[in-house]
Amino acid sequence: MAEPAAPADQDLESIRDARNQTRRAKTAQATLGELSQERIDSIVTAAAEAAAQQAKPFAKLAVEETGYGNEPDKVRKNLFAAETIYQFILPMPTVGVIRRLDADRVVEIAEPFGVVAAVIPSTNPTSTAIYKILICLKARCAIVLSPHPSAVGCINRVAEVMSKAAISAGAPEGAINCMTSVTIEGTQELMGQREIALVLATGGLGLV
Repeated sequence: MAEPAAPADQDLESIRDARNQTRRAKTAQATLGELSQERIDSIVTAAAEAAAQQAKPFAKLAVEETGYGNEPDKVRKNLFAAETIYQFILPMPTVGVIRRLDADRVVEIAEPFGVVAAVIPSTNPTSTAIYKILICLKARCAIVLSPHPSAVGCINRVAEVMSKAAISAGAPEGAINCMTSVTIEGTQELMGQREIALVLATGGLGLV
């Protein structure tokens, strides 16, 4: 029987995972950032619908894996992210000219920020992952999720389901990514990568 990985080995594996996922996201960003508003909205819709359809299974996975909360409450949170937040952001323009202030001679043009690192907690893992994925897709930003170590399975499942739906609607592969080997050192490596343009961190001080 193989010996369990030593802490140092786990850290190295997590750091390697962070770097690999970031590179994958950076490649996808080049394509995602050039998509039309119509295509982006189709991608966001597909990802949101897929998440809503899996709201109950996601909740079950989260409770079983983390031991936090209960399924009915987590279903509601998942649906809030997949439906309410989706409906709020969908009408927002995020491509090209989004506003003109003729009196001030100002034109606002939307540009993607770049690859986003998203730290996800164990307390509300699936709902947090859903909304962060949706807002990043809407903004034409590829995302790399860093799950709390006690919620790796359920968060990866969310990423898998939403990524498949997004790709089917025209998103590039690698637009949605999720670390599978997670330690504090790996998460810090992810947030410190020069390809990361923005960090969306939800969690305790020990993780972020």
